Amino acid sequence: MFNLATAPKPAAQALLQDGLCLLQANELITTLALDAPWSSDWGRLSSAWDRLTPDAHLRDGGHYRQRRHSCFIQDLTTQQLSQVAHRAHWQPTDYNALHGGYERLFEPMESTLAQSDAWTTLLSNLGQLFARVKPAAKWFIEAHQFRIDTTDGVGRPTPEGAHRDGVDFVVVMLVNRRGVKGGETRVFDANGPHGMRFLMQQPLTALLLDDARVIHETTPIQPADGEAPGGYRDTLVLTYRQTGFQAPRIQV
Repeated sequence: MFNLATAPKPAAQALLQDGLCLLQANELITTLALDAPWSSDWGRLSSAWDRLTPDAHLRDGGHYRQRRHSCFIQDLTTQQLSQVAHRAHWQPTDYNALHGGYERLFEPMESTLAQSDAWTTLLSNLGQLFARVKPAAKWFIEAHQFRIDTTDGVGRPTPEGAHRDGVDFVVVMLVNRRGVKGGETRVFDANGPHGMRFLMQQPLTALLLDDARVIHETTPIQPADGEAPGGYRDTLVLTYRQTGFQAPRIQV
C-alpha cells in the first residue's frame, strides 16, 4: 500500500513523486491560497448539489446517481478561464468499459455556480498547481457534480470499477456526506501492486491524482446504521487534459 506521510509533502512534490496527493480541507485551502471569503462563498454554492438531475445513462439499471456536467478551458498564458458551449461527455472503452464508447449528454451546471468567483478561483488555482507538475499552455477541464444516494439501498460512486480517466490529472473533492456508510476511496499503482484506501468524510477533502500513474475507485455506500435510505454522498470531480476534450474519432 502507498503510505500517507506523517508530515505531508507539498502537493506538487507529492504528485511528482507519488502520483497522488490527499489534502484535508485546511490543507486544500492553504495549498490553493483560498481565503476566508472563498470558503464562505463556496459554502453557499454547495447547495447546487441539491438541484442535480438524474443520470439517465446508467447501464447497471440503477437510479442512485444524479449529476451535472460542464466544460471549461484554462489559458495559462493569459490566466483566463472560460466555459465552453455545452457538450457531451465521452470516454473510450479503454478507460470506461461500462459507459465508454458513446456520448452522454447531461444537464449543464447552474450558471450561479459556473460563473461564480469561487468556482473560477478553485479551477484556476488547481490548474496552476498542475502546470507546476506538468507544464501546459492550456487545460481542457471537465467538471462533474455527483450525488450518489441510498434511496434504493445501495449507491455506487464508481459502477465502472477501478479505472483511469484518460486525462492528465483528476480531482475528487468531497462536498457533503450525510446518513451513509461505506464510500471508501481506493487508489492503486497503475503498474504495480501498491495502493491505499481511506474514507473522505470532511467537506473540502480533496484527492489529486496523476491519471497516468494510478487507478482509482470508490466502494458502494449504504444507509448508515440507524439511518433510513436516502442518505447521500456529494462530490465534485474535475479532470484536466492538455490535448483537448476527449471525443469520438470522426469516421471518414
